[in-house]
Amino acid sequence: MAYADLRMFMDDLKKIIHGNHHPFFNNNPLIISKRPQFQLLYQELASIIQTLFSIHEDHGHPDELEKVRDLKKRFKEAAQEAQDTIDLFLSTLYFGLVELNTINIGNMKIDSSSRIDQVKSRQSVAAAGTSYTRNPLGIKKQSEDIVVGLDRDADIIRDKLFEDTRQLCVVSIVGMGGQGKTTLATKLFNDPFLKYHFHIRAWATVSQTYVRRDLLIQILTSIGVQDDLENNDDSKLREKLHKKLMGRRYLIVIDDIWSIEDWDELKMFFPNDNTSSRILLTSRLNEVALHVKPHGCVHSLPSLTEEESWELLKQKVFHGNECPEWLIEPGRQIARKCYGLPLSVVVMAGVLAEEPMNKDLWENIACSYIVGDQKGCLETLALSYHHLPDHFRECFLYLGGFPEDFKFKVERLTWLWVAEGFIEEDGNRSLEDTAKAYLMDLINRNLVIVERRNEIGDVKACKLHDLVRELCLQKAKEEEFFLKIDSPTSSSQLLEGITYEQRRIFMSQPVRILNIPHSPTPTTRSLLCFHENLDSSVFIERSFVLLRVLNIDDCPLHDFPQGLALLVHLRYLAIRFFGEFPNSICNLWSLETLILRNNPFRYIRLPHNIIDLVNLRHLWSDSSLYFSYIEKPMNLHSISRMMFEYGVGNVQKCFPNIRKLVLHSECYFQTHTKYLELLPYLENLKLTDDPELGYGYIAFPVTLKKLSLSCASPWIHMSMIQLLPNLEVLKLQVGYLKKGTGREWDACEQQFPQLKFLKLKWLEIKHWKASSTSFPRLKQLTLRSCRDLEEIPLEIGEIVTLELIEIEDCSNSVVKSVKRIQQEQQDVGNDELKITINGMDLSLYLSQSAGSESDEDTLSSW
Repeated sequence: MAYADLRMFMDDLKKIIHGNHHPFFNNNPLIISKRPQFQLLYQELASIIQTLFSIHEDHGHPDELEKVRDLKKRFKEAAQEAQDTIDLFLSTLYFGLVELNTINIGNMKIDSSSRIDQVKSRQSVAAAGTSYTRNPLGIKKQSEDIVVGLDRDADIIRDKLFEDTRQLCVVSIVGMGGQGKTTLATKLFNDPFLKYHFHIRAWATVSQTYVRRDLLIQILTSIGVQDDLENNDDSKLREKLHKKLMGRRYLIVIDDIWSIEDWDELKMFFPNDNTSSRILLTSRLNEVALHVKPHGCVHSLPSLTEEESWELLKQKVFHGNECPEWLIEPGRQIARKCYGLPLSVVVMAGVLAEEPMNKDLWENIACSYIVGDQKGCLETLALSYHHLPDHFRECFLYLGGFPEDFKFKVERLTWLWVAEGFIEEDGNRSLEDTAKAYLMDLINRNLVIVERRNEIGDVKACKLHDLVRELCLQKAKEEEFFLKIDSPTSSSQLLEGITYEQRRIFMSQPVRILNIPHSPTPTTRSLLCFHENLDSSVFIERSFVLLRVLNIDDCPLHDFPQGLALLVHLRYLAIRFFGEFPNSICNLWSLETLILRNNPFRYIRLPHNIIDLVNLRHLWSDSSLYFSYIEKPMNLHSISRMMFEYGVGNVQKCFPNIRKLVLHSECYFQTHTKYLELLPYLENLKLTDDPELGYGYIAFPVTLKKLSLSCASPWIHMSMIQLLPNLEVLKLQVGYLKKGTGREWDACEQQFPQLKFLKLKWLEIKHWKASSTSFPRLKQLTLRSCRDLEEIPLEIGEIVTLELIEIEDCSNSVVKSVKRIQQEQQDVGNDELKITINGMDLSLYLSQSAGSESDEDTLSSW
């Protein structure tokens, strides 16, 4: 049990003692009769926690500190057992299945007096050591990926990809794990000349567990196919891919393939119709690459030189600043001992960057045993793991339970960490914000890789390198942190394999249900399934009655399993079903996060008793959520795709704590939008409306950071929007105005002080005026399908913070205006501004279009 788990247990005890406005706690005579015992338990736990956890383990005599650690461990085990007993008591009470008077809460009393005396006597000893303060935790921006030593390899492979042969060719990159194969493939995939040369580019990761369906969906998604792919069978997916690729010059990256048999199957997906198409393949196995070789080549990736290793280490630790002279020698020694393996270098850099710049520390690390093979790389990673603060370790190990190459959506990951009890309170910061800070620390230590960022550079998705994941699995097994099911098994084998310490189960393969046990396994608190076959939900309901986390949204169910409503300790529930929203789900009084995957083309009517979910903070669905009645305020922090019925109270009274809101069009929309300015915490707002209607007057809250408007005339709101002092992202789309009337946006007298990202899409705007002071902090401007716009104001190019202008499906006159902007900026020495047209650099686009017809009115998407 982690310290954060203890906090959750104490919070649960307070809810039982004080009722927490829940009728089950307030009105049940058995709970009321045992409240004095719960109160006594709470007081004793609080006393021990206050004394025991005030001791810092960073200093003090090693023998004394070892005793303190052992005492903490035994205390956590006792508290965990008490929590299991109380939760089982509440579940049994709720089920009403057995006589409850036989459960004696008094037996859970912890004899703490002697332990407290022991701890207090040691506290002064522990405090006598040298003081040490870790750098305060804060969210840092991840710098752009730093690549060293791959330029020559990139040139060689680029030439192979451009070779003058019309046959489909395969170019393979081979090297050991952590050597930079994926980094090199990414560098080539994003090369502007390759973007220009190939009509279609796609990326798919295979890994050790090859699933044909997953690979087809990956490729189709990568090339922009937006159909409901999950509802297509494999043959239909293959047909879609073949139609997309046929007759086009394409580049497909197949990353991390392990098997000759896998290649022999997947190669059939790619047509060879003499279009000079290419496949770029990465593998650890030379025999796979040699098998694939016909009409291609195999490039073995060399290790970094000692100088390249040192250069990479310096850049990752110091980010362009000079290395202090007294750290150069131990730094070079550390780089040398990584033996040219880039992953070892960047992970060691992550360790060094998060620790004080201490020569003794660097010399100690330099003397550590590091060797340049996979085993040595794991030892390097283990060193980084042991340097993690205790409260980060559980978050890190948790990532290893997910499937290989899993793409973690940051928002959902933070919700899971909070539900698991990994996140400690940090002043006034929300638990979710603290969780994001934990994740950023893991990213800054190079243990987690950024997969995708949003418009202003915040991390949206991340992943693990496969060797880092291997370390997670290794450590999780040693510490019995979770049980992982990677091969088909039976229900009896599963239950027999669970130890008391394994509180979590990750299932990548289905479980055959042989029998439903009469007695539950009360220690399991989390069950996460990543397969599509759920044999029996009854098995879950009966076997794991104390679950806090249930993630089964990859398993389609026709109806909501009613028995799941008995799992009253759930804090996180993600489920995929196609029926109506059941009233019984509102019995889950502990629920904090509810994710409903249903049908994106319909709406779900929420029951009146949704307000009973007093702890619910996040409500997400791919369907629209229809609130027909809300009697009292809810504690929701984020809601997706919300709709209101007439007569429902205003949005401010219903959701006073809301931070992220998507409000959809319906008849009584304006009734609620006029209350938006009264929401004191709202930061992210998306409004969609019937384009023929418009919102009327809207006053926005000053707390807004992100705003997306889809309506008839966004311009009428500009006088209000420009006054928002914290707005960083603004997206405007679907502006259907009568031609010739009011089709102008004059921003010369307006200023958006903090705006970093501006997107205009499908707007029938014709004239746009702006000054360089209209958007003083703008970093990116994106225009899509604004076909009537004549030009972008030249003054936009004078914004000193501007980094990127993206143009897609706009007029030639807009292209000419951005060409003038680029020329003016280059004339004054600004070569940093990047401009793309339909995904290509402006210069490449212009060279391509030089040979095409010049009288084309509109650009078509490539």
